[in-house]
Amino acid sequence: MKRRKFIQQTVASSTLLTLGGFSLSSFSEKSTKQITILHTNDVHSNIEPFPTNHYKYPNIGGVARRATLIEQIRNENPNTLLLDAGDIFQGTPYFNFFGGEVEFKLMSMLKYDAATIGNHDFDNGIDGLKLQLPHAKFDFITSNYDFKNTIMDGRTHPYKIYNKNGIKVGVFGIGIELEGLVDPLMYKETKYLNPIETAQDMSRILKEEQKCDLVICLSHLGYYYKKYPNKICDLNLAKQTKNIDLIIGGHTHTFLPKPTVVKNSIGENMLINQVGKWGINLGRIDYFFDNNNKASKGEQILLS
Repeated sequence: MKRRKFIQQTVASSTLLTLGGFSLSSFSEKSTKQITILHTNDVHSNIEPFPTNHYKYPNIGGVARRATLIEQIRNENPNTLLLDAGDIFQGTPYFNFFGGEVEFKLMSMLKYDAATIGNHDFDNGIDGLKLQLPHAKFDFITSNYDFKNTIMDGRTHPYKIYNKNGIKVGVFGIGIELEGLVDPLMYKETKYLNPIETAQDMSRILKEEQKCDLVICLSHLGYYYKKYPNKICDLNLAKQTKNIDLIIGGHTHTFLPKPTVVKNSIGENMLINQVGKWGINLGRIDYFFDNNNKASKGEQILLS
């Protein structure tokens, strides 16, 4: 894909978040380290592009296009992480026939670093999820699902730390409450832990104890619920916690034109991003580090 075409496919304007009183222009090329975060959510087993006669997304999406774009970005910046915010399963015959094997194998080929677990990832039950794990060559990170008395015990991580060019990136995962959303027979003895308390604990460990330069929450809580403004969601999670730099969201299929800048519980800026559904977009957030300060720029890339 040529650079001009890549730029043409970048939808919406970029958003710039600066911390420590620095603007992006103040970060010189020689002293700056760039970390690129690529992300998806709610792909729902969409492997191929939508047909050319689709009512809304004709010839949009598809794993092959995503793979081409990811490879180009990695060639530009090897210090790249690729993450997914859940609901990998359910939505096309690929899942009905193969139970998630195709999705996990393709994500492994694209070299995803990590994913969290969405409610639809339990659609074949906790047994069906565990059955497909050998096909996933990436980490599953979930911090508030306690799998202790299930066959998923020990199969996930509460958090992971990735080192990119000397920058420590800590990632943890927060899932939505399954009761009332998923048949209890599907998740069995899985215990749901308070998302606010868990996020506070995980982000404290990553930022204060592990000294991570960047802390990311992979969330499947949903961006916001207009009819239920107090319901736990990404916006409320951000406002009630600290130490999180970026929330990568899912569940509500929210197409954000650009990442949302939110004040956390101590008045510091952080970002929330979500790129809709079905693998139509690829999210990209670039962080630039210089002398213990950082700035970020985000965009959504349409796969057409």
